[in-house]
Amino acid sequence: MCDRAIGMPPGAIGMPPGAMMGPPGCIAAMPVRACAFCFPGRRDQVRYARAFTRRFLDGHPAVDDAILLVSELAANACAHSASGEPGGVFMVRAQVGDGGRVHVEVEDEGSSWGGSLMETESPHGLYLVRSLAAACGTRRGVRGWVTWFALGRP
Repeated sequence: MCDRAIGMPPGAIGMPPGAMMGPPGCIAAMPVRACAFCFPGRRDQVRYARAFTRRFLDGHPAVDDAILLVSELAANACAHSASGEPGGVFMVRAQVGDGGRVHVEVEDEGSSWGGSLMETESPHGLYLVRSLAAACGTRRGVRGWVTWFALGRP
């Protein structure tokens, strides 16, 4: 699942052939700046996921919200999925598209969760994702769930 790639296009960062970063229905390539990193699935790694996001989005108006949401999703991956088991990992992918829209994904190694963000309520962290993001969702990843959010105008 993890290539530990930085600054690579979405098709080169551990995604299966034909997969795209972004909400379903994206049909046109857009200029993007993208990066990804694979972290050990331990709670102490959540701070490194935040730092990774901060460095990538340095100076972007959405940096603070992105850091908060990455923190939540990374913590969930470590606490509630197979990513948190010995040897587990989680992947953070981030991109800034033309016009400054931020798209971030956190991929875990799987759990019994059904993948619905609509069932979450306050004070749960996924409710925070739904509340702050311009768009968000989940999809099946290579071994687990990919939970994504977008910040900014489409």
